Amino acid sequence: MLPNFLAEDAVRREDGHSEAVDISAHAGAQLLVTLGITRIVEQESLDVELEASPDGTTWTGKPIGAFPQKFYCGTYSIVLDLTAHPEAKFLRVKWSMNRWGRGEPKPQFGFYVYAEAAGAAVAAGH
Repeated sequence: MLPNFLAEDAVRREDGHSEAVDISAHAGAQLLVTLGITRIVEQESLDVELEASPDGTTWTGKPIGAFPQKFYCGTYSIVLDLTAHPEAKFLRVKWSMNRWGRGEPKPQFGFYVYAEAAGAAVAAGH
């Protein structure tokens, strides 16, 4: 049930994905998905995609939503239209990181991903 964290706020140092979140109650709806980047180091990038599944174990080969590549701390939101994806009963976040330049070669990002019904923020007066 939403609103819900798709990926809890944590510092991550390698590519990965979140646990599956049941979104079946929101079939055919629009979701407001927010990416919050709370920590970075210079000369690195973060790619965040949203994957769907009909059963929570079999995932689509391509994302049903994605944020533009990010390099800075901040809060970024996209609207995910589930009407185009009627098979989507579960959602998870997939991320990949890249680091270049001098210093520690391993990337480091602190971030979270949060989802809510698209009208919820407006109804709450935010």
